[in-house]
Amino acid sequence: MTVPPSDPLQGAQTGQSQGQGGQFGQPGPGPQGGYYAPPPPPPGGYGPGYGPYAPPYGYPGYPPQGTNTMSILSLVFAFVFAPLGFIFGIIALKQLKRMPQEGRGLAIAGLVVGAVFTVLIVLYIVLVVVVVASVSNDMPDVVTTPSSWIAGSWLPGLLGLPA
Repeated sequence: MTVPPSDPLQGAQTGQSQGQGGQFGQPGPGPQGGYYAPPPPPPGGYGPGYGPYAPPYGYPGYPPQGTNTMSILSLVFAFVFAPLGFIFGIIALKQLKRMPQEGRGLAIAGLVVGAVFTVLIVLYIVLVVVVVASVSNDMPDVVTTPSSWIAGSWLPGLLGLPA
């Protein structure tokens, strides 16, 4: 075992460094310049998890496409104008069967929300019509004939005088 020089610059001048000579469990002297060859590959071929070929970059075939526009519009119009959101959802699902795009979940959500809101709007309209019809049937007729207005018989009755 060699003793390292006390002056680190002295070892650099003689071609030795503190890492050489087995100090602190490091390997002995290597090639000139301090570079070592890389370790050999593990036995058994390419090592764990590696095949003979490099992994492919991206997906082959179609380039990545964005979200279907009709599916986005379906969800937006489901809240703005529900019947149109329902219709756009159906159109988007048909388009997504033909083209590899994202947005199937948006189309389904727009279709469902549009259908639910459309049903609620129709029920609300039916309810308003029924309520207005029932209230208008319960109201008494104030004016029986238009001739009473012309004859002036309405004025004494309005003032509480006998006609």
